[in-house]
Amino acid sequence: MQVDLARPDVSDLVLRVFGRPLHPELVESHERTTIQGTAFSATLQLCRSGHVITFSFHGGTICEVATSVDQPLPQRHQVISRRIRGSRDESVEHDAGILYHVCFQLEQVEPQIFRCLNDEFLADVSTSRLSHCFPGASRLQPAPLSLIQTVERPHSLLIHAFHTFPENLAVLRTQSLFEIPRS
Repeated sequence: MQVDLARPDVSDLVLRVFGRPLHPELVESHERTTIQGTAFSATLQLCRSGHVITFSFHGGTICEVATSVDQPLPQRHQVISRRIRGSRDESVEHDAGILYHVCFQLEQVEPQIFRCLNDEFLADVSTSRLSHCFPGASRLQPAPLSLIQTVERPHSLLIHAFHTFPENLAVLRTQSLFEIPRS
């Protein structure tokens, strides 16, 4: 009997960035919120494999997707596609004037450390902008958890996303900064 896990295996994770929005039907969203700044807007979504962040300014869009490699997404206007392993930094400057920086880290830890990290993330759920607890594969291990925290400024949006993968004893952390020109 095959067990349907809430999360993909961490070896299948990929970060993709597009210079355009994605069609909403391409990714199944479990939680969603919109941030409306004075000069920009952003949509944040939590998905089975990670998240989708869509940031728009003056008709330009940058869309960050943390997902599994088998998630069918278009190639058109894809500006970054990286397997998520260890830690990495990337940057993109969009024609509309959006500066985008991302740092991501995938960390596999010992079971006791994973449980401590999971407890810390559970404590942060109440102060997070968005969170979702997925069904667990077993009652003996913590359920997969995703949460997003934001720091909003007039000309920037900083997003911290955390995703736990109990089957792999792993945590994916991303820090994404979207900056727009000062008028």
